[in-house]
Amino acid sequence: MGIALLRGCCLAALVLLLQTPMALAASAAEPLEQRLASWPSWSLPAPLPRPGQRDLLYPAWFAGRWQATNHDPSGVEPDLHYEVRFSLDPQGAVVGDRAFNAAAIGSALLGDQLLQVRNDPLNPNRQLALLAGDQRLESTVVGRRSAQTSDSCFLADELALQVLHGPGDPRVSRVETLSRYRLVGPDRIEAEQWQASYGSPAEGLAGEARRSWRGQLVLERLD
Repeated sequence: MGIALLRGCCLAALVLLLQTPMALAASAAEPLEQRLASWPSWSLPAPLPRPGQRDLLYPAWFAGRWQATNHDPSGVEPDLHYEVRFSLDPQGAVVGDRAFNAAAIGSALLGDQLLQVRNDPLNPNRQLALLAGDQRLESTVVGRRSAQTSDSCFLADELALQVLHGPGDPRVSRVETLSRYRLVGPDRIEAEQWQASYGSPAEGLAGEARRSWRGQLVLERLD
């Protein structure tokens, strides 16, 4: 019976069965490593599947409240300091508090120009930011890939479609952010981040990066 069942298995399933968890993690991370190797010559389309209604899931060591510090190694932009939170979803997986985190980052960047950030109750990948001057920024994650390559290393790449509503025609852009997080201690996470912005999909699904940025992020546990 075992031999008959084995012969009936497809080759892909057999390969999956024989792979170790670490091999599976390496396989999942390969597109991200390739994307990183091509920096800063990024272009679209990116190797990022559509997330649907699924949120980005983080390793267990992200859970809690953290003091974040964003650093620009070039020295052009000042350091940003803000708080971020990660908690358990109803299924027990760790997810980011997207509205809170986006509001914290936005306030650090924009100050009083940011009035409020709201989650879409029907889609964890969509937020709406209310800005001064009767402007609204709608941000939706349209592509994502993530992989935990070891007990202390996690990679995530997200492509967001951003639409700025306000006086005049809406302004549309796409922003891709790839982050590599490392747990360096029970209360400290260090990350490198790579980001690129692209034009509107109305100009074509393919496109070269218009602006690129690379930075560093440190998370220090608060609770």
